[in-house]
Amino acid sequence: MTVNRRRFIAGGAIATPLLAAGSVPATAAETPREAQARRVTTGADFAAADGWRSLSGRKLGVLSNPTGVLANLGHVVDSMVAAGVKPVAAFGPEHGFRGSAQAGGSEGDYTDPRTGIAVYDAYGVDAPKLASLFTKAGVDTVVFDIADVGARFYTYIWSLYTAMVAAAKAGAAFVVLDRPNPLGGGVAGPVLDPAFASGVGRKPIAQQHGMTAGELARLFAGEFLPAEGVPPLELTVEQVRGWRRDAVFARTGLKWTPPSPNMPTPDTALVYPGTGMFEGTVFSEGRGTTRPFETIGAPGIDWRWREALGESGLSGVDFRETYFVPTFGKFAGETCGGVQLAVTDPGSFDAIRTAVTMFVTAKRLHPDKFGWRPDHFIDKLSGSARLRTMVDAGADAGEVTGAWRDELARFAHRRRQYLIYR
Repeated sequence: MTVNRRRFIAGGAIATPLLAAGSVPATAAETPREAQARRVTTGADFAAADGWRSLSGRKLGVLSNPTGVLANLGHVVDSMVAAGVKPVAAFGPEHGFRGSAQAGGSEGDYTDPRTGIAVYDAYGVDAPKLASLFTKAGVDTVVFDIADVGARFYTYIWSLYTAMVAAAKAGAAFVVLDRPNPLGGGVAGPVLDPAFASGVGRKPIAQQHGMTAGELARLFAGEFLPAEGVPPLELTVEQVRGWRRDAVFARTGLKWTPPSPNMPTPDTALVYPGTGMFEGTVFSEGRGTTRPFETIGAPGIDWRWREALGESGLSGVDFRETYFVPTFGKFAGETCGGVQLAVTDPGSFDAIRTAVTMFVTAKRLHPDKFGWRPDHFIDKLSGSARLRTMVDAGADAGEVTGAWRDELARFAHRRRQYLIYR
């Protein structure tokens, strides 16, 4: 299938700009009755309600994982098969198509026992390799349905990017079954310096990008694919209905499906764009506990950290002094002291400023305990060496977060034309 034009199909949605400064709040005040009155329907549910007729007759390759579910919690691929629209192949990202692998892992190639569909391991493969898999499977349309959590270093959006490049190279059309951004539409944090591109951030977008997968696909196709000389891509976004971009996940009425083993609840997603950076430190980010990314600490950390954070003036978050023993990951089997975060107001909470404040106070109170991973993985997570070097130089949280204000405003302006939802 040869495509000679680029299409952005937004189903009649109106793209509207958002204000951008150091951070744009993710949500506005809304009563429970207002939230209940709005019914949020994912792109997948909308397509399924029509019997998947929009995809009928195509040779589908579906890139998905356990979050590709309908309102009844059935998987989209199972629904397609039941409707007689059987994909020719499925492709699994990090953690796998059915989601059984831990961080940094996948499920390999296999035949799905439920549907008999060939499943290919797409995690870590480059675009030429993925294009060859699309061609091998006979795919003429790639369908993407994976729930993102709104942080640049969460790898599914880069699986999306790679799949888009691969589809263009293979001459296949591309369909995104869109889902809400669980953080809403606010932007925050630094923009990636391309010199620090990696598997946890390939292109210059904000750390908390405030876009849905469908909106990101439009941005990728409009800005980044042409710059790499990628052939034009036929792109369709099956929109979410009833979602406002000022609504976090708790206000959508949708059921949460963990997108990865260490993202168990929507609360985890709220803090992740900030506390996910603790993976670049020697502190435990809470893997191996029941509240990963909400529980942070290390052996020898005491009550003073919680007291200092409580006096820091951060909005929308409380801290609880806690002690924990991770079952795996950093400090497995060792007693750690630290804090547990509790978001009290998503509208005023800034996950990235909160994490920077945690870095600064931990370094001041426990200079013998706090530190960065020797491989400087923090630079890949934050998108440059700036955060690390500023914290090490003694900058306070306001100075650090103020350093990216201008670039964040430029990104917010750049993304406006690709936004779909109000």
